[in-house]
Amino acid sequence: NATRFNASRRSGPVHAQRQPSFSQSEALRALEQKSKDADSDGALPETHLKVFQLCGEFLEAADRSLASPAVSSERRLTVRARQERVRALQKHHMLSWARDSARLLTHQAHQQARLHEKIESANRALDCIDTALKSYPDNEELRRSGAAVREFMTSSRVAHWVELAQRATFKGRYRRAIDCYRDALFYLTRAGAEHQVAADQITREIELLRARLKTCHAVDAEPGDQGKRRRRAADEGDR
Repeated sequence: NATRFNASRRSGPVHAQRQPSFSQSEALRALEQKSKDADSDGALPETHLKVFQLCGEFLEAADRSLASPAVSSERRLTVRARQERVRALQKHHMLSWARDSARLLTHQAHQQARLHEKIESANRALDCIDTALKSYPDNEELRRSGAAVREFMTSSRVAHWVELAQRATFKGRYRRAIDCYRDALFYLTRAGAEHQVAADQITREIELLRARLKTCHAVDAEPGDQGKRRRRAADEGDR
């Protein structure tokens, strides 16, 4: 009985030493299956983010196993090879999440009518891209995606203020039109030199409006205000 008892005690640590290898290989297979599911058609962007997080958990567990002095050299090579595989999966799914999320949010922004809604959706897309850039700052695809979203935001803002300026010009509210064109010009100049042609065109529009103000003495007032002034003048005439 004593012999059987001692043998069972010796077999315990051996089983405990083999278990991490088995559980890690099982974890890797499960992770690879989740990776395939995330890459399947119809999967949501959040699925990629979940796999990215699971990869991080796997890598942390692998680091803890490598910290043990009892791990053999052969075992270390196996664990490091698995880590390289998981790091590749981790990068793939972070980039996929950022790309798909930004694409979805930018499409949503294009469909929205109000400027503040467009900008809100575009900023959410930028948040996704910036999150991925924190992990992979040298990724050119992320940088191009971020530049495209910022370009959309600039064009949306400029189009908004130019439209308001054109409406104000049509109504004879030239000072209001100049202010709107200035707002559009602000966003263009802040966006960079690639918008210089559009900025020059808006600058010419502002100069034309200023010339109209000087020659026509246009009054920048609401139509309702003009009506009130005419009624007030008529009342004073009756007196």
